This record gives sequence, C-alpha cells and structure tokens, in this order.
Amino acid sequence: MTETEAASDLRRAGGVLAAEAARYASFGWMRGTTGNLSVVLDRDPLRLAVTASGLDKGELTASDVVLVDGEGAALGPGTPSAEAGLHARVARVTGADAVVHVHTVASVALGHRQPGGIVFKDLEMLKILGHPAEDEEITLPVISNSQDMRVLGDRLEAARDPRMPAVVVAGHGLYTWGPDPRKARHHTEVVEWLLELELAGR
Repeated sequence: MTETEAASDLRRAGGVLAAEAARYASFGWMRGTTGNLSVVLDRDPLRLAVTASGLDKGELTASDVVLVDGEGAALGPGTPSAEAGLHARVARVTGADAVVHVHTVASVALGHRQPGGIVFKDLEMLKILGHPAEDEEITLPVISNSQDMRVLGDRLEAARDPRMPAVVVAGHGLYTWGPDPRKARHHTEVVEWLLELELAGR
C-alpha cells in the first residue's frame, strides 16, 4: 500500500469515527472531551485509527484521528487517546475491528454497586447481543480501573466473557466492541439500555 492510499484509508476511517462520536456525544455519553473510538485498519501488523486526545467528541472531523500500532503508540502526527493501548488490546484479544469507550452514568454507578458483574436475564434486548430473550443469564463483567493500560488490559482479558461484547470499568465507564463501527454501536446502545434499566431498579 502506498503512503497516499494509507492516508486515504486513515481519513476515511476518521470520517466514520467522527460521525459515530457525534452520535454518542448527542446522547451525553462523551461529555467534554471524554471517551474514545477506534477502528482496525490492518491486522498484520495490527494498526488502528484512534480518535485524537483532548478534542470535543461532538465536533470531530475526518482528520481528528491518529494511526497507532498494536501497543497503542502513535505512528504518525497527532496525539491519540491515552487509552489507545487498551483499544489495541481489545482488538487483538477479541478479534473486533471496532472499539467504543463511553462515560455513561449508568455504567459508572453500576460498576460501583455490582463489582462482581451485572447479570441480565429474560429481556428482549438480549437478542441484539445474540442471546435468547428467556432462560439464559448473561453477565456483563466489571473490572477495577487503572491508569496503566497494560494492567487494565490484563484485567479485561481475564474477566471478559466471549458471549458479552462489553466490559464495565468501575468508576470509569463502558467499553464495547464489534466487527465494524455500526455493530459496535449497536452493542454499545443495547448494553447501555440494559444498564439504564438495571439502574432504574428493574
């Protein structure tokens, strides 16, 4: 791939991530400059486009992304999210091609209240995550936070359930993933709905 083609791919990914970020910001899930998104550009070696650090997620443009390697280190201009390393780890461990991180009230509150994991059962919305609406329990893992992305990645890898494309980081927020940005969005919206229902005292 030429440099021009690589730059075009990065900008195209930036446009997708900017649109997704604007959607989440409109829900109040990426207040201020919080939250971050990524999409995998290459697998061998692993390369991701990650939203740039310190920007209002409701105002991103196609240029507001940074190319990072499989450890989350920048490969070009710009400063990626401080959590780029965790995005890369999630992509590597789960095989997902898109990762979403939002700071929602429900995820933070329930992460504190139910540190052992949040159990869902007998809800129609579970079908969007590939589970029957009856008779099957599915647990959303909760892990403790760390400012060290390697430590946080180890916790996520140890706790994750392959049946649930999401993890709550206590005191921090929600990480979700999927095979593409749209599917990751669906997972994010459904898991957040489940969390809001639980918070409301289902």
